[in-house]
Amino acid sequence: ALDVSLVKGLGFCVSTRHAEFMADFFNANGIKSLCLTAESSKELRDGAREKLVRGEITFIFVVDLYNEGVDIPEVNTVLFLRPTESLTVFLQQLGRGLRLCDNKDCLTVLDFIGQANKKYNFEDKFRALLTRTRKGVADEVKHSFPSVPKGCYISLEKKAAEYVIKNINQSYSTKAGIVSRIASFVSDSGRPLTLTEFLNHYRLSPKVFYRHNMSFGAILHKCGLSEGYTEAFSEKNWSRLAVIDSRRWIDFLLKILPYAEDADFNTLSAEEKKMLRMFSQTLWDVTEDDVTSDAVRGNLVNLCRNASVLNEVLELLNFNRNRIDFVDEPVLSDKQVPLDLYCTYSRDQIMVAFDFLTPKDMREGVKYFDRYKTDVLLVTLEKKEKDYTPTTMYHDYSINENLFHWQSQSTTGSNSRAGQRYINHDSMGNSILLFVRESKESGVTKKTEGYTFLGKAHYVSHTGSSPMNITWRLEKSIPSRFIKKTGKLLVG
Repeated sequence: ALDVSLVKGLGFCVSTRHAEFMADFFNANGIKSLCLTAESSKELRDGAREKLVRGEITFIFVVDLYNEGVDIPEVNTVLFLRPTESLTVFLQQLGRGLRLCDNKDCLTVLDFIGQANKKYNFEDKFRALLTRTRKGVADEVKHSFPSVPKGCYISLEKKAAEYVIKNINQSYSTKAGIVSRIASFVSDSGRPLTLTEFLNHYRLSPKVFYRHNMSFGAILHKCGLSEGYTEAFSEKNWSRLAVIDSRRWIDFLLKILPYAEDADFNTLSAEEKKMLRMFSQTLWDVTEDDVTSDAVRGNLVNLCRNASVLNEVLELLNFNRNRIDFVDEPVLSDKQVPLDLYCTYSRDQIMVAFDFLTPKDMREGVKYFDRYKTDVLLVTLEKKEKDYTPTTMYHDYSINENLFHWQSQSTTGSNSRAGQRYINHDSMGNSILLFVRESKESGVTKKTEGYTFLGKAHYVSHTGSSPMNITWRLEKSIPSRFIKKTGKLLVG
């Protein structure tokens, strides 16, 4: 139980009247408290701080104050009494209690808003505290938050944990939650209802939004906010479109899609034709060698003529482009293959980019393209027995930001044709390309994960045979954002 005599607390209120009420109520019940607002003098603020530290008062109730820039390390209890959709404000308020201090071993957080507001978003609040979760927030709650930063822990009472999980299950993680929020978006937010406004307001990634195999336009139609909506491709393929993050590919699509009905595809460069083929595979599973064929052009024409779907596709691509926070660059311009460093691609998109037009026939994690003199290594770090046979449970992980340990197929000996190609690829003029994903399926979206392209790799050394344990040196360092995902600790 919370010992009030040891509490040094901050309560975040919604208004001056609210803060005054809280301070009066606590004082009337024997818990000495003060009320401060942005209008309070510096002398009053400093005096309140000293009284809290000395234990002369137990709580300070504040309005638009102590969000940031105020350091009271002794604070060990925080009361959330005002709703906020801002993650920044939430983290600032929480941070007031997370400062280290002698004789303080934990922070007690009492959130009185979540239960009062059915649309309160627990999921974003907890996700902001997790550094490398591989699963959904609900799983983190169930298993006592294994992904919090080192040296930290979050403890929820059983009833609180049950309530948070229920809230998450009823949030925009569900199709019903998405539909209800779109239906009431204008009244809830005061903003115009567009895909971009909705994603920004709820800080949703397209990857999460489209996990339910339902487009924004289809939801508008379901809510009675639009008329005559028809899809131009299978709804399940929106989730494939939602993760495209190559600037070059996006820029090409934004340029050609609005005019695809009249465009002359014969004038496209070799790389542009491949990007068009990759797009055709992504949305329609069509992998024609000739992008001018009726199969490819027919689908694109239908998309062009469907204004509502085309506009959503273009808005989604623009949204994705504006969120790219890494420096991508072409890697294979000499081979006219439009795959860019640090971008994420599906297996089928990668195969199609190399003119392998039956990508679903590719069952292993390696593929050699003789025409391009290139070995493609598709690495899944976290392997589950149900997805892999004992002979394909390879041990793959980054050693540091430049070196990567990779285990070959169990049948690949050091003297075999493939083994010699790996060892001597530089002298043979061959390229080794490394694509990595954390797991086969996303714990958040339950969709098949794409592979992040880490660029060209060069042979350093190997041990063993059948399988070979090879150390590769990457031409470009693995970005810090990926190191935690590729490191060995996440594989074991």
